[in-house]
Amino acid sequence: MAAHAERAELERGLTTIATPIGEMLAAATKTHLVLFEFSHRHMLPVQLQRLKASVGDELVVGKSAVIEQLRGELDEYFRGDRRDFTVPLYAPGTPFQMKVWDELLRIPVGTTTTYARVASAIGQPNAVRAVARANGDNRIAILIPCHRVIGSDGSLTGYGGGLSRKKKLLDLEARATELKFEL
Repeated sequence: MAAHAERAELERGLTTIATPIGEMLAAATKTHLVLFEFSHRHMLPVQLQRLKASVGDELVVGKSAVIEQLRGELDEYFRGDRRDFTVPLYAPGTPFQMKVWDELLRIPVGTTTTYARVASAIGQPNAVRAVARANGDNRIAILIPCHRVIGSDGSLTGYGGGLSRKKKLLDLEARATELKFEL
């Protein structure tokens, strides 16, 4: 599934969602999730401004079938019952960012990769820092799994939601993977 569509339809919903790792802000058009981010993240105002420019209008507090689908899938994910999300995504960005985000979607649940491997996978092995920037510009946390990217030395690095949340997500996915294979 690509992280972008030609253009999302403009019925917009914006709401907060309580998760086991903290409150998050979700925004969706009539057809796609366009934002899922930690409410406290310092980059949130910038992300909302960029999103407004790409969808062409203000996001308003409201309901959306896409957000309701997200709530259900998140409940399953945090219980360890869901490995992949089916919520349709619209994540516009530069061509480079979209290549990085599409590559992030290929990282299997329960595994990690490095910024260098992502750079190589998109055919730009010298663009490690640019990959890290694009990873940090991801507006759809968890579903576009930027948390699965770690430092080349195996360390947890650079997660907008905080390294403790990154660790919790990786531990949850590793545990869910182990449980599925033990059955």
